[in-house]
Amino acid sequence: MTRLRTMAVHGGRDDLADLGVHALPIDLSTTYPIPDQAEGGHALQHLAEGAAHAASPVYSRLHNPTVARFEQALAALEGTSAAVAFGSGMAAVTAVVQAACVLPGKPHVVAVRPIYGGTDHLLSSGLLGVRTTYASVDQVGDAITPQTGLVVIETPANPNLDLLDIAAVVARAGDVPVMVDNTFATPVLQNPAAHGATYVLHSGTKYLGGHGDVLGGVVACAEEHAGPLRQVRIITGAVLHPLGGYLMHRGLATLPLRVEAAQRGATELAARLAAHPGTGLVRHPSLPGADPAGLIGRQLRGPGAMLAFTTREDPTAVVRRLELITPAVSLGSVDTLIEHPAALTHRLVPDTAREASGVPAGLLRLSVGLEDVEDLWADLDRALSGRGRGRDQALSGHCEQDYIKSSSSDFREPVVNH
Repeated sequence: MTRLRTMAVHGGRDDLADLGVHALPIDLSTTYPIPDQAEGGHALQHLAEGAAHAASPVYSRLHNPTVARFEQALAALEGTSAAVAFGSGMAAVTAVVQAACVLPGKPHVVAVRPIYGGTDHLLSSGLLGVRTTYASVDQVGDAITPQTGLVVIETPANPNLDLLDIAAVVARAGDVPVMVDNTFATPVLQNPAAHGATYVLHSGTKYLGGHGDVLGGVVACAEEHAGPLRQVRIITGAVLHPLGGYLMHRGLATLPLRVEAAQRGATELAARLAAHPGTGLVRHPSLPGADPAGLIGRQLRGPGAMLAFTTREDPTAVVRRLELITPAVSLGSVDTLIEHPAALTHRLVPDTAREASGVPAGLLRLSVGLEDVEDLWADLDRALSGRGRGRDQALSGHCEQDYIKSSSSDFREPVVNH
């Protein structure tokens, strides 16, 4: 059996030798020549009905070879027979709801909070014509009705890192398909389909791309469920640009190394934060008591690189003092990012619902990157201890230093110390 790191490097590249190339090609064609119009019509029909490929791509909204290679590679990592890529993670979530609920006429969703704030808002808004019941894991079975088309969970949960037993949720859901947002864990640490999930969703913008320069989403699933997702994608035009497909496919090659390295840093930082007098609640699956069901080693292959914590003072003041860590939404990049969920990613979740799901107003979410852990700790310790100079002052100082050095006669490169 091919191992994960090998699969990450070689997945979706089976046709490259026949093409006579080594690097992944980017097919930017929007349309394709169709000398035989009748044959082209048959190809269009097959693709419109949800086929993975046909005699001709016909038009890039129907099929793109670069995106298809990424889909093949991601499906291999998740252990599914298919994957369908979209222009963003939210486009992927929307397509799953449309395929599982709207098209079959089952306009009811059961969801377990917390989940990503955008997903929560979509399900609460009624925009897609569905009604959502939020339930605890133990209540999932009781919340399901004959009109339920989908159960939605995220584990580790965004943003408080709650761990859910996927197999237990699937058992309670019965015949209702379960969608698991696997963005935090990535296929390196968790494969929800192996535990019964029907849809495995990723915001590819995060770890799959890994460098903060591509927007995309993808759903791994069985081929029987991929067909309806492709139909939704074709009809709505929620396609992934070929360059995005290329960047996320390229990102998969280093995904295991990046996740493993960032996870080591996060585990170390979580332990130090838990002992710091400037923090209150610290959440990371590696900490004592964070995995009562023993899911690490049974469902998860590691605790991951995301963590969350509260502070003893106003969290926004702590963020302002940071000099190395970037205050920004998103996650999974090579650089470390921090954000305040109540103010940003989960702002549209009602306060009472957010608090009840274990996401206090003062919680900060940290996506640990690949920097040296000692540099990250020095930045966090300064900010939590009130010793940081503040980002505006630090950046101003760096700009002044850059200006002075660039004005010197020897044109030496400026050295910036954080």
